[in-house]
Amino acid sequence: MRFTLRPYQQEAIAAVVEARRRGVRRMVVCLPTGTGKTVIFAELARRARHQVLVLAHRAELLEQARAKLQSALGDGGLVAIEQGGRRAPPEARVIVCSIRSLHEGRLGRVMSGRDVRLVIYDECHHAAAEDNTRVLRQLGAFEEDWPGTLLGFTATTSRGDGKGLDGVFEEIVYSRGLPEMIRDGFLSPLRGYRINSSADLRDLSGGGLDFDRQELAEAVDIETRNGLVARSVLELARDRRSIVFCVTVNHARNLAKTMNHIGLRTGLVHGELHPADRARVLADFRAGRYQALTNVGVLTEGFDDPEVSCVAIARPTRSEGLYAQMVGRGTRLFPGKEDCLILDFVDLCNLSLVTLPSLFGMPRELDLEGRDAAEAQEDWRQLLIDLPGFDFEEAEGLTLSELRERAEVFDPLTLDVDPEVVAISENAWVSLGKPGLALHFQPRRGRISEFLVLDRGGRGRRIQVLLDGREVARFSRVMDAVEAVDFELSRRGLRVAESAKDYAGWRFEDAPPELVSRLAALRPPRRAQTHGEALRVLAWAAHARVGPRRWRA
Repeated sequence: MRFTLRPYQQEAIAAVVEARRRGVRRMVVCLPTGTGKTVIFAELARRARHQVLVLAHRAELLEQARAKLQSALGDGGLVAIEQGGRRAPPEARVIVCSIRSLHEGRLGRVMSGRDVRLVIYDECHHAAAEDNTRVLRQLGAFEEDWPGTLLGFTATTSRGDGKGLDGVFEEIVYSRGLPEMIRDGFLSPLRGYRINSSADLRDLSGGGLDFDRQELAEAVDIETRNGLVARSVLELARDRRSIVFCVTVNHARNLAKTMNHIGLRTGLVHGELHPADRARVLADFRAGRYQALTNVGVLTEGFDDPEVSCVAIARPTRSEGLYAQMVGRGTRLFPGKEDCLILDFVDLCNLSLVTLPSLFGMPRELDLEGRDAAEAQEDWRQLLIDLPGFDFEEAEGLTLSELRERAEVFDPLTLDVDPEVVAISENAWVSLGKPGLALHFQPRRGRISEFLVLDRGGRGRRIQVLLDGREVARFSRVMDAVEAVDFELSRRGLRVAESAKDYAGWRFEDAPPELVSRLAALRPPRRAQTHGEALRVLAWAAHARVGPRRWRA
């Protein structure tokens, strides 16, 4: 049976074909969970002229992939599984393999007599692990004369161990993000609640890309927090099929006991559970005999239950990739399903934890109060447009409406200049917040000029100095830039140098009508009494950096 491809699936296939024509042999397609990655590679396997090898990690993924591949191929070829005691027959057109079972000898037997030209790697963010790279190396994927194509599929290109996929793959040829797919109606809308916990993560090790599991479990697997999680799921997701992500098996077991104790029928699944027992628990969950499941390290991949409409993040994480995988368990569409509820349990922590707002490019501490995350994202973007220059990063526990209220009454004239700048300069430098500093002076009577010292980020000579909008120098340190500007002003004569001081008379004159009009045009409108105040507010509004910067592939 041929699948009806969605527009983005057709785009992904076209991107793969085009990349191969350009000579790219090892490529990645990155799409959120629930967007039909298996449908895409099933169509590519159908088009392939040679045999196809599909690599997967979990038994559930093997069976799902085989079923969809066989449906796509129909009578066009046999799809067989190579795992454990199961052997793919020689006539199989597509071989679906458990990569963990492909020791060197077995892989050699699988490839013997076969002309495999397309290798599909599902959940390919695992590819950088040494043993998985060994399999790809044995397949010849890194040889210059290899005639095949290695095509990876994943919902996240980030790994918990920090190893980059660029050591395996050459290019991400197609990518679409979770907010975009929700906006286009291909995934379920997400609504979020922030639930504050008193568990303390502040003494946990800050090294690495995420927490040490045992340290984290000791901090969060406590009776009061488990009770909070259980009550929150009961109260906020009473009629929803729910999945709860935990840190360790003991954490998942303890939380399941607590949830059952308050009357919430809850099952438990984890990697140490016998496959038959795990299948039984999942079947009971799908049949409605359990309303919730606690799990650890099992349901982040290969679990497909579109009726799940609540995901509780009882396992705090600093990894955006892991968080996206957890949330992805609830994004699939299902008849009658309006949205999926995401419960973020926020502990005391000095490190940056991933939350639903941060996944959508908003401050991680924002409280959505059950709002649709995509709608809140639009409001957030409008907030940045309406209120340029305001530093929104301090948003702990605030809602969007509260942030707007705070921004509208914020007075940039209260920003203090760094004491180090004050110590070395007698000039009237003003703070623009995180972006840097501004200094106004009179090069001649009736005209005002502006020096800006802006931190452009990155390394090396990242401090940019501009005079009336034109770059005139670069420095590695702010102090060096300030000293250079002060020296330049001193070279222009006593009158010009004095005009840069905070006691210069022009600063205390009434703000010119032109500047008053520009202040009134800001959103929200601003006021200033004097010429100096007006220039300071306008500089702040024009140059303050807004919104978090996000990596894009």
